[in-house]
Amino acid sequence: MTLPTEPVTLTPAQIGEMNQRLSNLRHDINNHLSLMLAAVELIRSKPQMAERMMATLVEQPPKITEALQKFSRDFEQALGIRRDTSGARNHATASPV
Repeated sequence: MTLPTEPVTLTPAQIGEMNQRLSNLRHDINNHLSLMLAAVELIRSKPQMAERMMATLVEQPPKITEALQKFSRDFEQALGIRRDTSGARNHATASPV
């Protein structure tokens, strides 16, 4: 991941847009988690529903991952962060003092 070398300036409109996207992301994730919790509660109270509810449980994590990835791409683009094309993940490490 390549970070900008100069300070990044966002306009109030850009900050507002990112805030709205973050709010939408939180809402979407909450909805997916709520569906998962509802499916688990239904399975607990009506075990015969387990097979039908498994589809709901299995569908939600990829949807959460997709929403997080989309937000990350938008966030990185707004801040001028470039992903490495090699696919390798670089983790920041604290430098020794």
